[in-house]
Amino acid sequence: MKIRPATPDDGSLIFSFIQQKSEFDCQIGAFSGVLQVSEDKIRTTLFGTIPFAYVLFAECSGREVGFALYGFRYSSFAGQPSIWLDDLYVNDGMRSQGAGAALIARLAQIARENDCTHIAWTADARNTRGLNFYDRLGAEITEQHGNRCFLRWVPSAVA
Repeated sequence: MKIRPATPDDGSLIFSFIQQKSEFDCQIGAFSGVLQVSEDKIRTTLFGTIPFAYVLFAECSGREVGFALYGFRYSSFAGQPSIWLDDLYVNDGMRSQGAGAALIARLAQIARENDCTHIAWTADARNTRGLNFYDRLGAEITEQHGNRCFLRWVPSAVA
């Protein structure tokens, strides 16, 4: 499994993964809205003068099979950044084959390189497979509102 950062040429690929993630979320009842993203918005917001988020791809045999979309937050009280993981998605046929773990491992490396305090994200309580994966990482659910679970993970070398 290879992890690579997205490039400006990946706008349509990022858009495709966002669509797939929204379909997955719809299937489990976690999303019922309408996507407002477009390839143009992706190019402008991720690859403009100030990138507002970053994307990593997991590749297997030269084909992208998963993605992670993340950004940095800053705590004035800690005086350090953390990572907010907005999306983590692996194609259905490729789950449990290491793509998610490889993406998370790369995020942990990025957290270490940037002196981040932790990685945080949300997951739907109905995504039991995902929650089990996050539990195996050592992530903890810090709070839950309805079906929305707020998770926090401090990779061992970040703490």
